[in-house]
Amino acid sequence: MKARTEIWFYHLERSSLDDVLPGLLEKTLDRGWRAVVRASDGDRAARIDERLWTYRDDAFLPHGRSGDPHAERQPILITESQENPNAAQALFIVDGSELGVTEAYDRCFILFDGRDDTALMGARERWKTLKAAGADLAYWKQSPEGRWEKAA
Repeated sequence: MKARTEIWFYHLERSSLDDVLPGLLEKTLDRGWRAVVRASDGDRAARIDERLWTYRDDAFLPHGRSGDPHAERQPILITESQENPNAAQALFIVDGSELGVTEAYDRCFILFDGRDDTALMGARERWKTLKAAGADLAYWKQSPEGRWEKAA
């Protein structure tokens, strides 16, 4: 029997999504997992796509976008839909995208900008709803040095 999906909230205060997402995706691939990055709209998906090609001079993260040829083969798939065509184990929710059904994933990452009041309130509501439903939750925030610390 598969364990419940872990849902981890990442409260971005000192770093932007562009800074944090590539590192989390690298760690996901290092685990041998595939990932789905769910963006709120096509413009955001395009910006994430570009960032994953350019975030480091000496590396890139292998990825594609839903609708591209062979999307199901991609280790990282950027999408706006709630599908999991690449059989990913990790789901990344950005910009308040819909969470949808999480049972197909081992871990879900909800990344939100703590400097944006709307995003912060949305994350708090999402936490309360998931907590009440008995979800397996964790809350991560950055230390003053920029390291991630589990706070709940």
